[in-house]
Amino acid sequence: MDRTAARSRETAETTVEVTLDVDGDGDARVDTGIGFFDHMLESFAKHGLFDLTVDCDGDLEIDDHHTVEDVALVLGAAFADALGDKRGIRRFADRRVPLDEAVASVVIDVSGRPLFRFDGAFSEERVGEFTSVMARHFVRSLSTAADLTCHAEVTGENAHHEVEALFKALARTLDDATRIDDRRSDTPSTKGEL
Repeated sequence: MDRTAARSRETAETTVEVTLDVDGDGDARVDTGIGFFDHMLESFAKHGLFDLTVDCDGDLEIDDHHTVEDVALVLGAAFADALGDKRGIRRFADRRVPLDEAVASVVIDVSGRPLFRFDGAFSEERVGEFTSVMARHFVRSLSTAADLTCHAEVTGENAHHEVEALFKALARTLDDATRIDDRRSDTPSTKGEL
């Protein structure tokens, strides 16, 4: 089963190209122009075992918002494409991931019904050129574009750790939820579709 996708988006604010292999080895090539965001996407690929390329040319002279949001939207759409009818996936997953004093929790249902809830706050406004609250917005935008129900929570004392734990928890949870269950040949829903 080939669970790969390539998606792009071009607006007056950003040009984004993403390729994704859900069943990869964790290889990433990322260039968004925001060093910490690149690091988070590379960590996301590594810990989710997704092969990922991301190229984004965004209006960073304004701020990081459009770049982070549009990458999330394109990546979410790539997940939706790669998963297709979602036949055989596990569908539900949850993970708690620590990073030193920080802990992030992500619970996902690959439901076809986008919903996002977030609890917590980030201890510092910025990590490098990355606005900390954009981590929450990234997960919301990805969840919406991928049609996921996602509940996330973060606690800690250092924004770098909090954001990184969130990206790692998202990666591990998505990996778990999208894995093929060898016992299942159908779509995991009593409705017959997701």
